[in-house]
Order: sequence, then C-alpha cells, then structure tokens
Amino acid sequence: MNQAYPASVDDPAADCPVPLETVGRLTKADPMALPILLDEIPEVTRARLAVWLYGRSHTHEISVQVAATCKGASLRRAAGLVGNILYDLSRRPYAAPSYGMHGGAGRRQISLGGSRSSAGHVAA
Repeated sequence: MNQAYPASVDDPAADCPVPLETVGRLTKADPMALPILLDEIPEVTRARLAVWLYGRSHTHEISVQVAATCKGASLRRAAGLVGNILYDLSRRPYAAPSYGMHGGAGRRQISLGGSRSSAGHVAA
C-alpha cells in the first residue's frame, strides 16, 4: 500500500518537476552534454525546472541555461513575470558571475605606505 506524505516547505523536492537525481546529473554535467540531457525532458517540464532552479541561489546559472532551451510562451505559462525574466536572461550573452567582486573602476588606490603629503613631514 502506498502512503502519501505531506509536502513540507523544508522538503527540497516538494515542487521540483523532475527527480532530484536528474537535477544532480544536470548540475554536474559538462556544459556540452547539458543539451543532450535536456532533450530527454519535455519543454513544459524544462520550463518549470528552470523556474524551480532559479528559485535557489546556487542554481541560477544552470536555470538560465535550462531556460535557453525553452520558448518564451512556455516560460511565461510556467511562471508569468518570472518566466519572462528568465526568457530575457537566457537570451543575453553569457557573463561569468562576479560573486560580489567589482572591477574597481573609479576607486582610489589604497596604499599601506601612508599618504604622499605626510611623507614630507617626517621628523629628522
């Protein structure tokens, strides 16, 4: 006899449209193999998967890759405005994540040697 267990907010698989083993294979897949793995998943399910992955901060990048294999209409049906945003993100050129690092443009250089104006005031 099968028993149904109530879904919990803490259950990571609660809303996942594919088995977690599939998610694991996708996240560990070589970028060249990803399209082959995604071909096995129907587009409607891929759209829901892209949205599910995007809801987790550590899978944003793969979410956009999955969304790139979906039509805009499928993503919009799966998640409305979020689907629209995913569609737009997936059509932009890839930019490697910066993880909070900024280029430093417009910033002053910091030196541990002290300021230049105080160098002339050194007592002899």
